[in-house]
Amino acid sequence: MLKLFNTLSGEKEEFNSIEKGKVRFYSCGPTVYNHAHIGNLTAYTFADTLKRYLKFKGYEVRHIFNFTDVGHLTDDEVNQADSGEDKMLRAAIKEKKSPLEIAEFYIDLFFEDAKKMNFQKAQFYPRATAHVPQMIDLIETLIKKGLAYESNGNVFYDVEKFKNYGKLSGKKVEELKHGARLEKHPDKKHAYDFALWLKAPKEHILKWESPWSLGYPGWHIECSAMSMEYLGETLDIHTGAEDNIFPHHENEIAQSEGATGQTFARFWLHLRHLLVNGEKMSKSKGNFYILRDIIKKGYDPMVFRLLILSSHYRSNINFTWDGMEQAQKNLEKISRLIESLKEIKGKEIQSEKQKDLNLDKVQAGFVEAMDDDINTPKALSVVFELITKVNQIIAEEGLSSTDTKELLSFWNKINKVLGLELIEKKKEQIPAEIIDLANQRKKAREEKDFEKADKLRDKILQQGFVVEDESAGFVVMKK
Repeated sequence: MLKLFNTLSGEKEEFNSIEKGKVRFYSCGPTVYNHAHIGNLTAYTFADTLKRYLKFKGYEVRHIFNFTDVGHLTDDEVNQADSGEDKMLRAAIKEKKSPLEIAEFYIDLFFEDAKKMNFQKAQFYPRATAHVPQMIDLIETLIKKGLAYESNGNVFYDVEKFKNYGKLSGKKVEELKHGARLEKHPDKKHAYDFALWLKAPKEHILKWESPWSLGYPGWHIECSAMSMEYLGETLDIHTGAEDNIFPHHENEIAQSEGATGQTFARFWLHLRHLLVNGEKMSKSKGNFYILRDIIKKGYDPMVFRLLILSSHYRSNINFTWDGMEQAQKNLEKISRLIESLKEIKGKEIQSEKQKDLNLDKVQAGFVEAMDDDINTPKALSVVFELITKVNQIIAEEGLSSTDTKELLSFWNKINKVLGLELIEKKKEQIPAEIIDLANQRKKAREEKDFEKADKLRDKILQQGFVVEDESAGFVVMKK
């Protein structure tokens, strides 16, 4: 039984969908004013892995992933993210393009990154600018219900009128009243109320006619309008990063449940921040990366995907180049085995040796790990245990073509969850003298003559090759 940690309850809960066999799934996507950074991509990788596993479990998943192309203001931690410059407008001025051009440019780049990261496509990618009428309808409903008020062309949500405000984040209105970071807007009743609609100044480019003013929507109302447009009043799952919990997701709940009287999302799943060398990522620290930076360093995006899967989504993933190096070795280990299996399969090798693969048991271990709140590092450990065992059997020449077909079929099945695209490398022809040196080194290690083994390794290295030890023996590669 799949159990997921629900931020709303603070506990792991058994997952069941509203409609049997179908999942209504919404993910907060990027504000498209810049490249998606590796922290964003980590959150999207988690959402993709969760979706893949739900499909593995037999669910039909309707996944909606939005693009924010208006209304997200720069002061995220002040005034409930409804003050400061519009991020799209600021980027447009900086790059001397229209907001539409900015959005199109960075959405295209996002899809390039998504393809490189092997993300499965969502059913729909709604854009905020295409759903302003739905937002206006939702705001009108909230005003009629007495949950929102208009003031000088601006519309704000009256937080004190929603009795369950704070149920997701644990932040109560009393705490917000004393919040040092909140600044009083002249048109607000309370500093902690948040904007649903803002009157646009003359210089503002993105603006629409509304019953209240020529203006633009607040950031939070967008996701409520778009998610309910495509998934209905109640979602099964809503994902995002932990910094979305407050104020963004808290305000989504207030708006949506205030308007419909129904539970907005049954399961809220939040990913912890990605750290870089143990610190928060920032441009000022020089540790801010996008996917192109990783590729420029010579790493395939699948290495980054494997690095993400190697940590649990509710723990801080620590991005380091040493970690990437280890992830690359692990990906190469998987790739080498799959290539070996394909070779054996093609040769139609027979073997009478008894093997204890028990793939049903391996799959049960994989499922048990994933059922436990999408525990990808534990699931990967099951995979690597199998790789070690299979490499040992191959070394003993005990694997038949029939076995390899079963193993390849099994890999394809679980890799639909992991989403790793393995790049087949052309096999290098390793000179016989290098193989001989590697065998001499193996023998020296078995005899515990490590000084001789190190000298032989250095000799191999000097000739442009690297020897890597494995439980089943060794692998020689061109440096």
